[in-house]
Amino acid sequence: MNKAEILKQYWGFDSFRPLQEDIIDAVLDNKDTLALLPTGGGKSLCFQIPAMLKEGICLVVSPLIALMKDQVENLKAKGIEAVAIYAGMGKREIDILLDNCIYGNIKFLYLSPERLMSEIVKVRISYMKVSLIAIDEAHCISQWGYDFRPPYLQVKALREIHPKTAVIALTATATEFVRKDIIEKLELKSPGIFVQSFARKNLSYVVFGLQDKYKKLIDITQKVKGSGLVYVRNRRETAEISFFLKRNQISADFYHAGLNREDRSRKQEDWKMNRTRVMVATNAFGMGIDKPDVRFVVHLDLPESLEAYYQEAGRAGRDEHRAFAVLLANTADQQALENKYTNHFPSIEEIKKTYHHLGSYYQLAYGAGEGLSFPFDLADYCKKFGLGVVKTIAALKFLEHDGYLTLSENIFLQSRVLFLISNEDLYRFQIENAGFDPLIKAILRSYGGSFDQYVKIKEDELAKRVGVSFKTVTAMLQRLNDLEVMSYLPQTDQPQLQFLQARTDQLHLDIDIKYIELRRKIQGDQISAVLNYAGSNSCRSIQLLSYFDEKYAPKCGVCDICLAEKRELEAEELVQKIEFEIATLLQVSAYSLTDLVATLRSGTESDKLKQIRELLDAGKIKTDGKNYYL
Repeated sequence: MNKAEILKQYWGFDSFRPLQEDIIDAVLDNKDTLALLPTGGGKSLCFQIPAMLKEGICLVVSPLIALMKDQVENLKAKGIEAVAIYAGMGKREIDILLDNCIYGNIKFLYLSPERLMSEIVKVRISYMKVSLIAIDEAHCISQWGYDFRPPYLQVKALREIHPKTAVIALTATATEFVRKDIIEKLELKSPGIFVQSFARKNLSYVVFGLQDKYKKLIDITQKVKGSGLVYVRNRRETAEISFFLKRNQISADFYHAGLNREDRSRKQEDWKMNRTRVMVATNAFGMGIDKPDVRFVVHLDLPESLEAYYQEAGRAGRDEHRAFAVLLANTADQQALENKYTNHFPSIEEIKKTYHHLGSYYQLAYGAGEGLSFPFDLADYCKKFGLGVVKTIAALKFLEHDGYLTLSENIFLQSRVLFLISNEDLYRFQIENAGFDPLIKAILRSYGGSFDQYVKIKEDELAKRVGVSFKTVTAMLQRLNDLEVMSYLPQTDQPQLQFLQARTDQLHLDIDIKYIELRRKIQGDQISAVLNYAGSNSCRSIQLLSYFDEKYAPKCGVCDICLAEKRELEAEELVQKIEFEIATLLQVSAYSLTDLVATLRSGTESDKLKQIRELLDAGKIKTDGKNYYL
């Protein structure tokens, strides 16, 4: 099969999007590649199609676990074998998946960057026949980027393990400086660089500096028909704004990472299928959601970087029809963003205390904990030790950079089981322990393959089949786990925190002070760029394109600044037209006010009267009380 046949058979498309085919050809020629395609530009196909044509397995590194899981499920639905390894999985589960990648017919292995810190993962990857290495969200490897993830620095280990395998780095947002940093950090060899313009001709960028943002939001939803997305700062606001819209007869719902998995899935699906018109969300919403008909994206608060704003605003108008990206920002918002920046950076002492409290939180002895992962409830942790959430998140990121721990985003991991004893031994166990027999039979009948690999289960379904309570089923599964009959991994819906080193005492905690100062400068520059964007009177599109190093871009003609200039120009032209008509008429004869207004062809009656008054005041025309003349 060729690339066009693969595209049609598995993805159902007849043709490639701009730059996709060029990128795919470069990868098929085994060239290192850096691809910058805007949000919704079809980045995934740029590594998925060549991987399908190459012999072996494609390694995909992505920081977003939810997006990894989504891509794996999509590939499986197309009949393509894919697996993902990320935080929260047990060692035995990872071991089985890695074995399948070496000896089975797996085509794609998705990895979170944290997993590349594990020696077992590196060793097992060395045994795989790797056809391609794909680094998604590659800007995360650059400390100059807006979303630097320290574990991404481990990605170069893949290059060391498979030095002859081509690497493709993909991102939607990267300045020229960040691009160079990606190439250097990933050690790309003479890479082909493909950059699609950041210009979105169908997207109208608008900024309103209003005090009453709620009133303007209603105005936008009433004037712009179709589906919309509203981004807010925190979880509380998602519910408040959603209820406010509903009170004003606008179909709306809210979304944030703190909702349980079922609610998140239902809300997301209702919005995608247009059963809900407007989704109010934190920035946890939107990644990997392919909804082409979003007509407006509204930010009720200032973003922390133009990169983040461009990505989020870019979820509007992917179908190439007119759409609007609206930023509602007043003076108070600007002050709040500056204050957040000022208070964002913890001191060295605060970072050390955050680390010390983690040891107490998980009851880890000094010298223990290396490689261990735990569910992490940020709100509970901060409450227990009286810590501020923003500073704590920053402290954790610095500890992550210095190699003490890693922290994943919220992730739903469904309950899984694996039988640890043979079929014959399990049969004997059932005879000797009749109380467990109905549950074991229900598992074997409902979930195949549980002797070879972990299988996903639902405790509530098992409870119905066995005729006992949910609590009884979980207790029985845990007992089977304790007896080492099976490995039972209960579901979790929290971020996972992993200790990369054994717990260290505060005296021996080595914090990189220079890095903290560097991040302070980078974030200061990013916030200044956002404030300049919100307060500037030049074309919004030119400002964004200039930020991403696209110089000499033409005016977009559709942003609020361009439209205001257009209205002003049209008003000036109308004034000149009316003046010319008045002068032409009065050169021939005098006119009464009524006749003069009736004879003029340009403008409304109000425009005509206004111009007559101004010409009279300036002495350019005269009146005797009845008629007007030159």
